[in-house]
Amino acid sequence: MFDDTGPRLFGLPPGADFASELVAGLRARLGDAPPEALARVEIYVNSDRMARRLREVFDKGPASLLPRIRLVTDLADPLTKAALPAPVPPLRRRLELTGLVSKLLDQAPDLAPRAALFDLADSLATLMEEMQGEGVAPEVIETLDVSDQSGHWQRALTFLRIVQQYFEADSAPDPQAYARRALDLRLRQWQDSPPQHPILVAGSTGSRGTTAAFMEAVARLPQGAVILPGFDTNTPDHVWDRLDTALTGEDHPQFRFARLMQALDMAPGDVRPWTETPPPIPVRNRVLSLALRPAPVTHQWLSEGPSLPPLDAAMQDVTLLEAPSQRDEALAIALRLRQAVADGQRAAVITPDRMLTRRVTSALDRWNILPDDSGGTPAQLTPPGRLLRHVAELFVKPLTAEMLLTLLKHPLVHSGADRGPHLLNTRELELFIRRKGMPYPQPEPLALWGEKRSQGDWAAWVGARFCGQERPGKRPLADWIADLLTLAGAICAGPGSKGTGGLWQEAAGRKLQGVMAGLEREAEHGAEMSARDFADLLGALMSREEVRDRDAPHPDILIWGTLEARVMDADLIILAGLNEGAWPELPGADPWLNRQMRAKAGLLLPERRIGLSAHDFQQAAGAPEVWLSRSLKSDEAETVPSRWVNRLLNLMRGLEAQGGKETIAAMQARGNRWLALARASEVPIEATPVPRPSPAPPPGTRPAKLSVTEIKRLVRDPYAIYAKHVLRLRPLDPLMQAPDALMRGILTHKVLEDFVKATQEEPLDLRPDHLMALAEQIIGDPDQVPFPTVRALWQARMARIAPWFVETEVERQGRATPSQYEIKGERQIPALGFTLSATADRIDIDGRGGAHIYDYKTGAAPSAKEQRAFDKQLLLEAAMLDEGGFPPLDPPHVERAVFVSLQPSGPKEVLAPLEDAPPEQVWQEFVALISAYHAAETGFTARRALQKDSDAGDYDHLARYGEWDVTDAPVKEVLT
Repeated sequence: MFDDTGPRLFGLPPGADFASELVAGLRARLGDAPPEALARVEIYVNSDRMARRLREVFDKGPASLLPRIRLVTDLADPLTKAALPAPVPPLRRRLELTGLVSKLLDQAPDLAPRAALFDLADSLATLMEEMQGEGVAPEVIETLDVSDQSGHWQRALTFLRIVQQYFEADSAPDPQAYARRALDLRLRQWQDSPPQHPILVAGSTGSRGTTAAFMEAVARLPQGAVILPGFDTNTPDHVWDRLDTALTGEDHPQFRFARLMQALDMAPGDVRPWTETPPPIPVRNRVLSLALRPAPVTHQWLSEGPSLPPLDAAMQDVTLLEAPSQRDEALAIALRLRQAVADGQRAAVITPDRMLTRRVTSALDRWNILPDDSGGTPAQLTPPGRLLRHVAELFVKPLTAEMLLTLLKHPLVHSGADRGPHLLNTRELELFIRRKGMPYPQPEPLALWGEKRSQGDWAAWVGARFCGQERPGKRPLADWIADLLTLAGAICAGPGSKGTGGLWQEAAGRKLQGVMAGLEREAEHGAEMSARDFADLLGALMSREEVRDRDAPHPDILIWGTLEARVMDADLIILAGLNEGAWPELPGADPWLNRQMRAKAGLLLPERRIGLSAHDFQQAAGAPEVWLSRSLKSDEAETVPSRWVNRLLNLMRGLEAQGGKETIAAMQARGNRWLALARASEVPIEATPVPRPSPAPPPGTRPAKLSVTEIKRLVRDPYAIYAKHVLRLRPLDPLMQAPDALMRGILTHKVLEDFVKATQEEPLDLRPDHLMALAEQIIGDPDQVPFPTVRALWQARMARIAPWFVETEVERQGRATPSQYEIKGERQIPALGFTLSATADRIDIDGRGGAHIYDYKTGAAPSAKEQRAFDKQLLLEAAMLDEGGFPPLDPPHVERAVFVSLQPSGPKEVLAPLEDAPPEQVWQEFVALISAYHAAETGFTARRALQKDSDAGDYDHLARYGEWDVTDAPVKEVLT
């Protein structure tokens, strides 16, 4: 196929359809050769997608035999494989390193925190693979001159010595070491007997040492050639000459090509075009080439920029989208993709930002468009991945109500049997837990609940499979895996069913089954670990796997990572997420070697990824139609444009003679048009806001009984009483009762009641230490308050008010003798058929028979003015007691009614204004209030007189508060 002598380097320009041009050039060079000539050709490509694309191009015809298409990472032919030991699976090596790092941390805990175990093992494995791929021995690392480095080097060296054993000649090779050995063996074979059939390396930049060495060797073969993707013929020689040092040139898009040419002793002019097809937009390639010059030579913009032609021709099909937020960016992109579908265009979104691609996919779902996403869904986010992680958490800590219901509602749980009754039982159990409370479910209360509902078998299954699964201490990895798979399978199967239900079905299930099978095979190489470590290991393993959607995606709407940008077979290319930190991604922190040490050792620099991303950007930006898309804000923070977008725009702004500013404005205008369409697509259908409600239900449906604590709500927010007692709606209780003011109040009341009762039996117990002993017994009970920090905090609050309470209790008991605690009472309004109920915290009787009513408040007590107008609890209790509403008590009069405020910052007693509002007057006013609300024409106005506009009500959403405010007049609606 080649008549000249090597080495041979060919290039295809940025923006070219690489696969199509590769096949066209190959067919042209073979000419009239017999059909079997094409079958003798070997082509090594950079990715599976490129291999699939090549096959698609060949399938389009004309009919022919196919060449052998392989990946540059697969360098071992059958003879080579027979001569080398099998590579060690990466998982095994990581498990071994995890055990070694764990032992090292056990011996020297000050080296690193235990939480960093898996991150350290993973980064150590990555460094080891890189050293093997680049041919760097451990001795090179250990002999580095670190006299000018910080003292952490000795700690790092302690970890690095762990991997030395894996570089021994007799050790089983890792995949990178295996590839290096396979390459060395193949090169020796080629040196003795060079292959005479064509071998091509296409689409790779040679960023890895093994790949670069292979490309160099292929270029020297008698019939070998390397076809470079996105080779920039517009870069002048003096710029190429500067790309000689990784420390200064690694981030340039053409640096790897420069390094390859230097290794082959070739000049840029020696790189020939693979085909004669010009790039889609040659003048744009010139602009991009100048914009991406290395930073030390950007002054050449001033000298070379004026020679560029008018920029409007170069950028006429380039759209600059600068969205206010990531959501707006994703929606605008989705709209453009929808337009591409309507126009029959093939469109690709290229970005490393996976969150942005999920937003785009979600936005496309409204039009039933499923893009072909090369990345798929992370395995840990798929249904079986989430389930396995949830089940692993059962081993870590006691089962909570939230964990239980999360699992019971999972779509794979109980999928092996009739799922309908299971969901019904789950719903009923949730309501029971919310109403009655079961923060940490146990088999016994679950069984009692099941018996009452005639669902004993199901409740027993829940108790057996979900409760008490926590495992203390360390265990072998194989035991953890066996327990996980057994429990997960039983949970998915359901009671009385065999198998594993739907756990391993569908694409995600099959993928996770393979992951777990691989972990089982390598479990013997893992160290003993705790339940927490096992759950973290499981999550880390699944996060590296991706699952392609099982549904058939749209063939012409594609989402690619940056590596796939070299395929370039789309009519429209959208480069999205062009912000610093996203594209290019910031280099990750290296806990072992800094940048200077990596350069000395011959390892890859952090800028390598930036250079590769720059090449991908340059390659994709040369497409016929391009979008450059970014968001101005991310998570409420301002973003910084990608350095390549910044350079391009800065260059264009300086080229006023070429119409740079006008061209940028035109690019932005095209983007703004799609942003306007995105905003228009989300404009809600105009609807008239509802007025402030004041429903007036029929008299027969109005509440016939209220408690004294609800009268305050009736006065301040009548709509809440309507919703609760007429509509019979109740707020949904939380799954786990939070340690809130309600719980604190209940327990505080219990402590004080028991304390006062005890002092009646033994007056000497009227001491702060006895009060605190009761507080420790009741509030400090884990069954009552299953929150250690809250228990300590509430006991501390009690300790602050204990001396004051005892001191004032002496006075209270000097005035009267405690008689009743938590006593219930009622008083009726016969004419209205209405009953007022109450529960008094405490009623004392003095020597003259007068009653003293006390109500404990853990918060602030209402002032006398507030009690007179709104908070009438004690005043109404006095009116009830005055008429014998608290049997068996029948005092001749009410002497006092007192709120006992127990605020730690200022405990005090607040008297009810009985003199200003005697019981008879209070009751008359109350009868008038209830009479008004029993009249058919009276409406229950929403938020009638709340203390503060910021106060939230349980039924504000039902009243559609927000569409109106408290300044609006209520609109009465008579209901029938």
